[in-house]
Amino acid sequence: MLKPGLVVYLHGDLGAGKTTLVRALLHALGHVGRVKSPTYTLVEPYQVNGLNLRHFDLYRFQDENEWEAAGFRDEFDGRNVCLVEWPEQAQGLVPQADWDIRFRILPEGRNIEIHANSLMGKECLTALQN
Repeated sequence: MLKPGLVVYLHGDLGAGKTTLVRALLHALGHVGRVKSPTYTLVEPYQVNGLNLRHFDLYRFQDENEWEAAGFRDEFDGRNVCLVEWPEQAQGLVPQADWDIRFRILPEGRNIEIHANSLMGKECLTALQN
């Protein structure tokens, strides 16, 4: 269901489960190592099952100069699957999402909605649903 070049935005409050979803996804793909939150590094790279994944956490992201200095533009090269927490922190810099995943904390559990915004996003979502 994941294809190189896929950009996924993860929206939700602190503690809603964004990093937990990324961790579960990586383990489902066969990653056996630790999956840590990129809160301080802003991005963590992973290679698993033939895919290059980039897990961004932009909660602490400051400004456009930081984006350029870190070389983040190069990570969105059409070869990486980019999972982006807090994309609104880099609005106008992060490419348009193929998927928007929205997390909502409920009194018991979570509600997660996935919206496809592109043809590739729709194809991947259809594969997920089948």
